[in-house]
Amino acid sequence: MAETEPVRPDPDALAELAAREGRGRLKVFLGAAPGVGKTVEMLAEARRVHEAGRDVLVGLVETHGRAETEAAVGTLPRLPLRSMAYRGQALQEFDLDAALARHPAILLLDELAHTNAPGSRHPKRWQDVEELRDAGIEVWTTMNVQHLESSAEAVARVTGVRVAETVPDSVLAGADAVELVDLPPTELLERMRAGKIYRPEQAERALRGFFKEGALTALRELALRRTADRVDADVTDWMRRNAVAGPWPVGDRVLALVPGNAPADAVLQQARRIAVALRAPLLALHVELPGQSGDPGPGLALAQQLGAETEVTTATDLPGAILAHARLRNATHIIVGRGDPPLWRRLFGRTLIAALARRATEFTLHIVADAAARPAPPPRPAPAWTSWLVVPLLVGAATLVCGALDGIVPDAGLGMVYLAAIVAIAAATGPLQASLGAVLSFLAWNYLFLPPRYTLTIASAQDVLGAVMFGVVAALLTGTTGRLGRNVRMAATRLVALRRLAALSRRLNAQATLPELQMAVVEEASRIAGGPACLLLPLDEALATTLPGQFAREVAATDEPVLRAITPAHAVLDEGAMASARWAMANRREAGRGTATLPASVWRFVPLTAHRDGEASMLGLLGIRPEQDRPDPEAGRALEALVDQAVVALERARLVEAAARDRARGEAEALRTALLTSLGHDLRTPLTVIRGAAETLRVSNLPEATRADLLLSIEEEATRLARWMSAILDIVRLETGQLTPRREPLALREALENAAARAEKIHPGRPVVLEVADGLPRPRLDPSLLDRVLENLVDNALKYAEGRVRLGARREGAQVALTVEDDGPGIPPADLPRVFDAFFRVHRPDSVAAGSGLGLSICKGLVGAMGGRIAAESPIAEGRGTRITLRFPA
Repeated sequence: MAETEPVRPDPDALAELAAREGRGRLKVFLGAAPGVGKTVEMLAEARRVHEAGRDVLVGLVETHGRAETEAAVGTLPRLPLRSMAYRGQALQEFDLDAALARHPAILLLDELAHTNAPGSRHPKRWQDVEELRDAGIEVWTTMNVQHLESSAEAVARVTGVRVAETVPDSVLAGADAVELVDLPPTELLERMRAGKIYRPEQAERALRGFFKEGALTALRELALRRTADRVDADVTDWMRRNAVAGPWPVGDRVLALVPGNAPADAVLQQARRIAVALRAPLLALHVELPGQSGDPGPGLALAQQLGAETEVTTATDLPGAILAHARLRNATHIIVGRGDPPLWRRLFGRTLIAALARRATEFTLHIVADAAARPAPPPRPAPAWTSWLVVPLLVGAATLVCGALDGIVPDAGLGMVYLAAIVAIAAATGPLQASLGAVLSFLAWNYLFLPPRYTLTIASAQDVLGAVMFGVVAALLTGTTGRLGRNVRMAATRLVALRRLAALSRRLNAQATLPELQMAVVEEASRIAGGPACLLLPLDEALATTLPGQFAREVAATDEPVLRAITPAHAVLDEGAMASARWAMANRREAGRGTATLPASVWRFVPLTAHRDGEASMLGLLGIRPEQDRPDPEAGRALEALVDQAVVALERARLVEAAARDRARGEAEALRTALLTSLGHDLRTPLTVIRGAAETLRVSNLPEATRADLLLSIEEEATRLARWMSAILDIVRLETGQLTPRREPLALREALENAAARAEKIHPGRPVVLEVADGLPRPRLDPSLLDRVLENLVDNALKYAEGRVRLGARREGAQVALTVEDDGPGIPPADLPRVFDAFFRVHRPDSVAAGSGLGLSICKGLVGAMGGRIAAESPIAEGRGTRITLRFPA
């Protein structure tokens, strides 16, 4: 088919459509796992259709004892089941003959993958469906994605459970409609735990096996992909039937061209990688041309092994046939091999790649190189003598031009042609070559074109003057043009060097960590030197980046260099190279290849020296293994610029890390000071009370009431002391990152009720009011951590409240919010930003007991560990009150 021919409906697509005429439609409600609601959705839609007047019959619905499924049947008419005896039991099975005799417009038949009882007409239920469709009955059915035959192996790897009942993929491909019934894994697990899918004992086994969140997520992705593939196939079939030219940008499809006279492995492998990366279908096409020899069989066989859909067509216009097929199949990417077309095709732009590049404007074209082709060797610099060869060539070319203009242009005017040749020689080579060109040009002009011809004599005074002026102008052009050419080349080289320097500076500034920065320096040095490169640091500096600070400070500074970065990874430093590095490190001078010290080494080491407060400091060594003993001047200047940039970048990184360590050390010191201060202040009071009470109890004649009161004081202060020490341990665990929350779906109403009950026991007579909204989700939180947070917040609110404390929960979009409110004096606005800092205490009334200043800080850490946020508001009503709000993902 030529590209310019009108697009006609695809005969195969029309034949498929005709084959469906007279057969009943098939609609499949597809789900990722049991319990997502496929049957309920099918019944709900069936009720709507039945109420609209259609003849709907329930052939079989598996309720599994679920009340909601039974209720979803409603008033839909049911087909009586057929009783079958099997091993002494009566089985209730779908009655195929009764359904065929009843012949409803729509028949509902649950669980397409079901295996029929022995003695049934068909061993599988999907075979019953095919017979019903052949009879012209429309069938609605349900199926989980794990029952697809092509998905069984993948499901077994993901879930560890091998599905025994499968349905051929052709059944789903032949369905007229596929509707995805989706449910997030978290909600599906909640339904399972609530007993809405299986009985409790079955649910426990399922939760330990098939129903794991990761496995359900993978099954959900598989179901979504199967549905997307089906929708993509529907779009393509419609376009083929209606002669709509593609591609439509609704999904990616990859088309690989299989040649008949060349290996197709590289093309197909690359096409497969692209298809996998895009998660797109893979198509393979072979076009047979008249007189073409070659068997495409091996390439098509490989394409089928890679999972491609193959097709062979015949055409005279190869590019047109490829583009027509790509439009017909709605392909978006075309993969072709580079091939080896004849020279004349490359010269005149008649290659396949050139034609596709001109005509495939709506496709993405990928050109795959031949894996067996050898890479072209890098161009070698031309020998010096070639610049002298340019001189006679250009002078000869000027002579031919003058010969063609002889008799048309005056003899003196022909000298201008030779002057142009001299300018070209000077610009391309240099002044010496241009001087030789001027001499040869003058001799050729004089001998061939100035009278008397074929002699070196000049007859007229006018010609003598012209020859003299020719020599003067040629000499001036030789020097000026030569210098101009050198300056242009030098300017271009310097411009490239400046661009490289700017790019290097941006790259070094973009590195976030010291190891990344070191690797960037090494890679740039390798590019400049054209060989391996490495970076070495002094022993103590290397240890300082990997060892704890105290141990690193105890390591004695030596001149032993330590390798920190090298490229390529397989490059090695031999003993000779390390000797050069030690000398360069000790003397702070270059050593190795191309230097006066240890020149036998294949490596060259350049010191990286920084100046601090007027003193030089050795940062490390930059090692390169150049190809030549003496690099060209431009490479040397580039290396010097790299060294300067590396010194600045490394020094900056060292200063940033030192500042970070000092800041962390200061924060730790401040925390330690606050902790010790709090220990001295907060432990003194309970210890004093306990000691005084214990000493008083030694008196034997104390009244019983006094003795009980003293024992209660000891108990209260010991409890307070234990809670304070627990808070200290919590702070330490949060600071050291040792706290790992255990996440599980949590009922918020129950958690808040428990917190209120505990608070009322500790503070009798102080009620806590619950304000919990209905229908709250179950966020994944750690129950014990949330209990401690609520306990701290409610206890803190009861200390300040003058009336009731309110504990609430509500939904805010994609989050749930928990609030703790009191009607106390509130928090001063200046203290709000610091209220969650450790050891910070808001000024309190005299009636409020002193706290440690750790409660809200611990709450903030525990909430953050569970993925939430905490905030404080004050005042909240009439200038009084405080509200603490916790927000967690719903």
